Amino acid sequence: MTEQIRTPQGEKYPALLRILHWLRAVLILSLIACGWYMTGRAEHDPVAGFLYPGHKQFGLLAWLLALVHLVLRWRHQATLPTTPAALKPLEKLLSHGIHRLIIALTLLTPMLGYAMSSSLTDGDGVPFFFLSHVPEILPKNDGAFAAFQMLHRYSAYILLLCIALHIAGTVKHRLQDRNGETDVLPRML
Repeated sequence: MTEQIRTPQGEKYPALLRILHWLRAVLILSLIACGWYMTGRAEHDPVAGFLYPGHKQFGLLAWLLALVHLVLRWRHQATLPTTPAALKPLEKLLSHGIHRLIIALTLLTPMLGYAMSSSLTDGDGVPFFFLSHVPEILPKNDGAFAAFQMLHRYSAYILLLCIALHIAGTVKHRLQDRNGETDVLPRML
């Protein structure tokens, strides 16, 4: 078994991971806001008709970026900053749990949206920028659509809650221990 070499506290994440972190944050929060806004509009509203295809495309992009993020984390795992030793055991548990949930939900939520869109009987498919439509692998079934719609909505809400907890933890440690060991914000800047 090979021993992993870890960086000392205070090191930054690799530049590509930092860029991906902030890009994904903006993308995911925008997707949640867009989803919330467009689902509150009338069924044949032209604004909603404009937003739905973009939401689908950027949702697939978020899913692809989540995959890239996982690959990069795996490739750089030996050089990533370690969890601050000064964190209390409950804080470590919460930090690891929230991070894992965010990663899982950034993979799951777009796939539930894809399943929802591809199972809708009268659906127009899932476009993706330069492709007219992503192949639909699910049969058309409005009952399945309703189930996927509910799962997509609740997974987005849970993802938003996890992001809020992630931000709250970062802000707490920034204010409580500015430039100290548990102030992890500089790692991502």
